[in-house]
Amino acid sequence: MTEHDRLHAPAPLALPSAAFAPRMRPPARRAALGALAAGAAALATGCASIDPTAYSSERPVLDLKTYFDGDIDAWGMFQDRAGKVVRRFTVKMKGTWVGDTGTLDEDFLYSDGKKEKRVWTIRKLPQGRYVGTAADVVGEAQGVASGNALNWRYTLALNVDGTVWNVDFDDWMYLIDERVMLNRATMSKFGVRLGEVLLSFTKR
Repeated sequence: MTEHDRLHAPAPLALPSAAFAPRMRPPARRAALGALAAGAAALATGCASIDPTAYSSERPVLDLKTYFDGDIDAWGMFQDRAGKVVRRFTVKMKGTWVGDTGTLDEDFLYSDGKKEKRVWTIRKLPQGRYVGTAADVVGEAQGVASGNALNWRYTLALNVDGTVWNVDFDDWMYLIDERVMLNRATMSKFGVRLGEVLLSFTKR
């Protein structure tokens, strides 16, 4: 992957805005989007995704209202589609809940010294479902939990030099124990994989 193609991606449930956007000049961006659109039909030919119920017997059970309550620290990195690590970051989070509605306040520090803040609003619904909103999420993030796992699907709007990119996330969280959770998210555009975000959460 060339320097023009690298997508500095945000962290799942810890998503900044333009800090991880593609750093391309407008003609290069248009060419890249055209190439992605042309390749989408060949690459997005019915790839099956895992159903969260595959983890229904795994323990401990992941409940966002329980885990994202209080202070949480996270360490993450973004790998481009060639597997190269192109950015690292840490996140300080504080979660608070009123009934089944939670607020997750996040402060980011990136490896280049950049700082950002993001606030999620998460609602817990029946049957292991969740919805989440944030300022630059298109519509709502839709989550389904089963056993120790949760799958989020959402689209993030990234503003890059006045052009908005809608990037799709397929985001998985796995609770390891009461304090530690691992997170892996795949980013795509027009159905073409752009890279992955990996995180480790630790609840204080």
